[in-house]
Amino acid sequence: MSLDRLDFDTHRILAGLRPWVECESPTYDAAAVDRMMDLATYDLVAAGASIERIPGRMGFGGSVRATFPHKDAGKPGILISGHLDTVHPIGTLDVLPWRITEGKCYGPGIMDMKSGNYLAIEALRKLAQAGIETSLPVTILFTPDEEVGTPSTRDLIEAEARKNKYVLVPEPASADGGAVTGRYAIARFNMKTQGKPSHASWALEDGRSAIAAMAKKILEIEAMTTPDCTYSVGVVHGGKWVNCVSSHCEAEVLSMAKRQADLDAGVERMLALNGEENGVVFEVTRGVTRPVWEPGEGTMRMYELARDISKEIGFDLTHGSAGGGSDGNFTGAMGIPTLDSIGVRGRGLHTLDEHIFIDSLVERAKLMAGLLMRLS
Repeated sequence: MSLDRLDFDTHRILAGLRPWVECESPTYDAAAVDRMMDLATYDLVAAGASIERIPGRMGFGGSVRATFPHKDAGKPGILISGHLDTVHPIGTLDVLPWRITEGKCYGPGIMDMKSGNYLAIEALRKLAQAGIETSLPVTILFTPDEEVGTPSTRDLIEAEARKNKYVLVPEPASADGGAVTGRYAIARFNMKTQGKPSHASWALEDGRSAIAAMAKKILEIEAMTTPDCTYSVGVVHGGKWVNCVSSHCEAEVLSMAKRQADLDAGVERMLALNGEENGVVFEVTRGVTRPVWEPGEGTMRMYELARDISKEIGFDLTHGSAGGGSDGNFTGAMGIPTLDSIGVRGRGLHTLDEHIFIDSLVERAKLMAGLLMRLS
């Protein structure tokens, strides 16, 4: 069947997407993420899905699992895995409002990854309207904590993936518009320095600054970066009073490697930093980790099908492995055929310039619909 039978409409898609983008849903605000899950639930039900709401844990929001009517319901099929949390705090809309200009649409989380998730629902809705049943049963799972490494829902994603033959992840497309067929390994670390307090003017020499010690360690850690394993410190908290030598400081580190062995060695280097120096105790603990995902034959067959569909639509879909972890790391590493980053094209994710290219909306909706029709 020609994909042209599915009359995707850019204006309708934008109208449906806008409430999603204007519902700010930062990971650490569980209530905000749950409001976003409410919006998604409404659109899923309107598209014909049956819904299960899964309560959140570890302080995060809940998840939504949606199943669509199918003659083979309950048998292995296709899982669409997406997250509805964003890195943007409440109030970002004040400086990054929804706006459309010069073929681009802006807003917090629009690229990563609300638009791709919305298009998955739109594709299923259009298929149902056209009376077209997907080759396999389809489940959509929306989760609340991908931006912090998926600590509360990794088990849920992996359990759902095991029930299915394929996984589609509508994360945003790569810079060249391509799909992702593998991802690098990622590890997170929590760091603490414990110093000795003193009055910063009366008795400066009696103190041992946890902040100063952390600053030195940050430079040391980021200097460990090589082409094979990178280190980046993205969060630092320390001190309460400017007139006190700080006794406590915390930081978070992200490490990425193309190969699991390189990441394992990088983890060892980080943990070896534990110790004491000049009266300050330095503590490193390992946080959540995403494993290396290397593409297998099943993933590459999915890609070749997607590329054939893209040519019908009018573009050539490239592919490759990528940094920047996603929940595809988990399903791909499990050996389940996974195709990632088949969402919209855009730029500026995680910044105050986050936007999508409007002409990619129908293009990517057709790509999703084609895969849902032809994966068997």
